Amino acid sequence: MDPVEIKQMAEIEESHWWFRERRVLIARELRTLSAGRALDIGAAAGRNTTVLEEHGWESFALEYDESGALLAKDRGIKVMRADATKLPLPDDHFDLAISFDVLEHIEDDATVAQEIKRVLKPGGSVLIAVPADPRLWSDHDVAVSHVRRYTRESLSKLFEEAGFTIEEVWSWNVLLRPAIAWKRKRPANAGSDIESVSPPLNRLLHGIVALERYLPVGRMPGVSLMLRAHVG
Repeated sequence: MDPVEIKQMAEIEESHWWFRERRVLIARELRTLSAGRALDIGAAAGRNTTVLEEHGWESFALEYDESGALLAKDRGIKVMRADATKLPLPDDHFDLAISFDVLEHIEDDATVAQEIKRVLKPGGSVLIAVPADPRLWSDHDVAVSHVRRYTRESLSKLFEEAGFTIEEVWSWNVLLRPAIAWKRKRPANAGSDIESVSPPLNRLLHGIVALERYLPVGRMPGVSLMLRAHVG
């Protein structure tokens, strides 16, 4: 991701509806696991890493971009600059790895999945989020340096071939998909939509996406895909 985008994300992610709800999803998954040692791959400014720490995990962040790593370090996070296709970490070391909206930026995503498996202990878990559905490709994807968008099948295959057992793959940001697809296809909205929104609109959008915590919409098409899997 472009350093400018990382800086802008860091400035808005505390209150922005999309980032707030994504942290809720992470926290929900963490409550199903016993805390141990966790790795956040592609941590950017490290806000998701802080969610790991808040839930008792010994966390470590990895970020390719220098500006993102510095922002994470400023938050007091243990962070290393490195390439996700060549993790400078020992085998069988972590109980959990998370990687949110990272794989779509990397050409060789298969090697990343294999590296994640290598550094996880037997039985270790992985939690992944990626943009969904190639039909949603737009100028936003180009602006934020996406290489691809995933289908449920392509994401599952990626981790199955790396040696993971898939537990669940589900859609997120389902209810707002029509509005987001419409906005991104408008010529006037070319480019990234990582931007702040007015407080009233932010509350409305967060209220809508938060409904997905309670509604059975995970099998429907969404803007993002989530995957939970384990080694073995």
